[in-house]
Amino acid sequence: MGCLNRRDLGLLVLRVGTGAVLAAHGSQKLAGWFGGGGIEGTTAAMEAMGFHPPKHSAIAAGLGEAGGGVLLALGLATPAAGAAAAGAMAGAVAVHAPAGFFAQGGGYEYPAFLGFTAAAIGLTGPGRYSVDHATRHAFDQPWMVALAFVGSAAAAVAVVGKRAKGQTAEPEEPDDF
Repeated sequence: MGCLNRRDLGLLVLRVGTGAVLAAHGSQKLAGWFGGGGIEGTTAAMEAMGFHPPKHSAIAAGLGEAGGGVLLALGLATPAAGAAAAGAMAGAVAVHAPAGFFAQGGGYEYPAFLGFTAAAIGLTGPGRYSVDHATRHAFDQPWMVALAFVGSAAAAVAVVGKRAKGQTAEPEEPDDF
């Protein structure tokens, strides 16, 4: 066995830590674990935050976080995992942006950090200590990086844009008969 590579070991620690945080956060949304609301509670929260359709938004956010987190931790399909998690965090950033940057004031600091970290791992690659490496990068090809990030960015822009448009739309006035 050769020497441990510090870069690959660092990527392993970063992947597992970030992936575990994202997986736990997403499992709150999907299964109600760790004090989360589960699908029902997350659906209600998504509706209150202006995401439509709220149940689809709850499922997508939960899968982007939990699924992306598990895949990041494993180092499997790393570009898609990083892109999915970053896209989910873009939605969270949009929700928290009106409160400013810092988390203690309800701002977007935390989801932005998770999103940037997931994106960086997806772009950098998983390192030698990963399932992708063990499978000879079958799910970590250069074209997959571009496809995953373009797809995730397009989805995030569409979802966040739809939410923003719904929030700025003027309320309909009741018909007077």
